[in-house]
Amino acid sequence: MMAYTKEDILSISQENNVRFIRLQFTDLLGTIKNVEIPVDQLTKALDNKMMFDGSSIEGFVRIEESDMYLYPDLSTWVIFPWTPEKGRVARLICDVYLPGKPGEEPTPFAGDPRGILKRVLKEAQSLGFTAFNIGPEPEFFLFKNDEKGEPTLELNDKGGYFDLAPTDLGENCRRDIVLELEDMGFEIEASHHEVAPGQHEIDFKYADAVQTCDNIQTFKLVVKTIARKHGLHATFMPKPLFGVNGSGMHCNMSLFTKEGNAFYDESTESQLSTTALQFLGGILAHAEAFTAITNPIVNSYKRLVPGYEAPVYVAWSMRNRSPLVRIPSSRGVSTRIEVRSPDPAANPYLAMAAMLSAGIDGIKKKMSPPPATDRNIYVMSKEERVEEGINDLPATLKDAIEALIKDDVLIKALGEHAVEHFIEAKEIEWDMFRTQVHPWERDQYFENY
Repeated sequence: MMAYTKEDILSISQENNVRFIRLQFTDLLGTIKNVEIPVDQLTKALDNKMMFDGSSIEGFVRIEESDMYLYPDLSTWVIFPWTPEKGRVARLICDVYLPGKPGEEPTPFAGDPRGILKRVLKEAQSLGFTAFNIGPEPEFFLFKNDEKGEPTLELNDKGGYFDLAPTDLGENCRRDIVLELEDMGFEIEASHHEVAPGQHEIDFKYADAVQTCDNIQTFKLVVKTIARKHGLHATFMPKPLFGVNGSGMHCNMSLFTKEGNAFYDESTESQLSTTALQFLGGILAHAEAFTAITNPIVNSYKRLVPGYEAPVYVAWSMRNRSPLVRIPSSRGVSTRIEVRSPDPAANPYLAMAAMLSAGIDGIKKKMSPPPATDRNIYVMSKEERVEEGINDLPATLKDAIEALIKDDVLIKALGEHAVEHFIEAKEIEWDMFRTQVHPWERDQYFENY
């Protein structure tokens, strides 16, 4: 992250012929929103004087309390490399503030997802942790657009895991995405075709929680923008096609103190610290509840089914990839916990806040995880899973919402405002799905009954 000053940004914008600036923020459901301003309004924005109507934003405020401020984070300044040199477009990611009472300063808005994550991070800092680092692995599909530029269900390749051209016809698009990301300051670690036809993954270097979530939102925007230039539609929908693997967003997480990685302890047999095991215990204890946040749409649960590599059961292992949590073999500064259930439809700020608060609860309460499960859980019977204390993740969005409602720790961490509006939106989404008549039903029943 660059430590830009207000003067730096004004100078850079002039030198690079920046004409417009997008002031970006994220709504409760994870959708990127923005107010675009001409460059002559940049000084006003940098002085935190830019207001917008929050009553039309999902999960924000009522119409009678709609005025809100955008506070740009100067470290997020970037010029979009694909915009024309005659009139470049830049962006700043913003925190959302509410106006104070007369004579008082504005205050952070309780429903701002980025602010919620910052609030949970402060709790971790109060326990002596200096950083919560996250390495995400978001996957996506590429579909062809038709002659009108509208997305179709036709995949652009028939490749499989780690395939290359000509089988992987998304290679050029993926390479251009990487180049654009690098121009924006990303450190790309790997880029490859994933298991399903038309499915891809680009991994970028871990960072602290807020920067990682900013990067995820930027990543989605770049992927969709560059794919369209190739006549393709990029989707982060978890399960766009039946019968193939869905798209996940595995999250590799570690806590740091002034002494280094708090998850590493070379004196133990596993070289995992007590802190790591307690954090793991919290993750497993709250997994069913935070699934509503990490897997937030009806379609998420079409991915979380046996047989397609996505986790279905609340368990962990050092080697096995079928449980919810895997401990990668790297140790030392790279010691981490990989939670494999999240998908890229999640609001990253809320997802990371939920998982961090779950882990912190484990540390506070000194939770011990159950024994590791090193067998393939997919081939275990229900009786065997019950005997080993392995619970199922929620099977539907409705089940996940009900688990979240019962979890006081997550509700307190995310805040009642955010949880109340999130649950309200998700209950509406579930009810719309539940009452809709789907093509599968007509295929099965229309002629038989």
